[in-house]
Amino acid sequence: MNQAHQNSPHHGAPHQHQGHGTDIQAEILDLDAEVLAEHMASITAWLPLTTDPRHIVDLGSGTGAGTFALLDRFPDARVTAADASADHLRRLRTKACARGLGERVNTVQADLDEAAWPDLGSPDLVWASASMHHMAHPDRVLRTVHDLLAPGGLFAVVELDGFPRFLPESAPESRPGLEERCHAATDRLIAERMPHRGADWGRMLSTAGFKVEGQLPVTVNIKGSRSEAVGRYALGGLRGIRSAAAETLSPEDLAALDQLLDTAGPHSILRRDDLTMRTERTVWAARRT
Repeated sequence: MNQAHQNSPHHGAPHQHQGHGTDIQAEILDLDAEVLAEHMASITAWLPLTTDPRHIVDLGSGTGAGTFALLDRFPDARVTAADASADHLRRLRTKACARGLGERVNTVQADLDEAAWPDLGSPDLVWASASMHHMAHPDRVLRTVHDLLAPGGLFAVVELDGFPRFLPESAPESRPGLEERCHAATDRLIAERMPHRGADWGRMLSTAGFKVEGQLPVTVNIKGSRSEAVGRYALGGLRGIRSAAAETLSPEDLAALDQLLDTAGPHSILRRDDLTMRTERTVWAARRT
């Protein structure tokens, strides 16, 4: 995988490789953190830790959703955020300084598919949220994390079924089922680029020498009326899908999608009052024995 996107999760949506696409990706990551803040807090609270970690490594940190959730949960910890994207790490660093957390955050640009990693210390907790399926060699990454962790340390892997859905099946009125057809088109592209999405991470963790101590399914169902960020998340996600799958969609679907993406038009997705963010995630907690 290349350095542009290898460790920056976009939650199952195809990646963009130029400037505007990078901005969309960063916006999606920030919106994910905003909309799912309560879910992230519940996941960090669930982790089967024997003591509060003092040093945490966030693998594939993106713009810092996991980093800041972990800093909130463990006020005495410091986090090393590792990611392939210099832009995402700059964004993370800016947010950390703005929140007065700069001294507790260290950023490291790294291609985690390389055999040799930079020095990440000996953490008590390693966190990888929506990043493991991006790895070209996940078995090697798992073994590296096992050796990296302090004895008895915990590895938390958060993975997801795919990019969230937002529209009801009957929407839009002119082309019911449009969202699912769009995702079907991009799923084919994703399967080629990220063959490890949907892998059996529990088995892979055990094979790498970990003892899996817990598995937590997380169901997300957040109505747009609870957060206006849901609409912005849907808009950003569908923009990314249009960019990736435009050539594979029918002219009718493409026209309906463009109406949803036209923020000045009457059919804009931002004008809808029936949006609900729906997705599934799974968390595995595995200990180095």
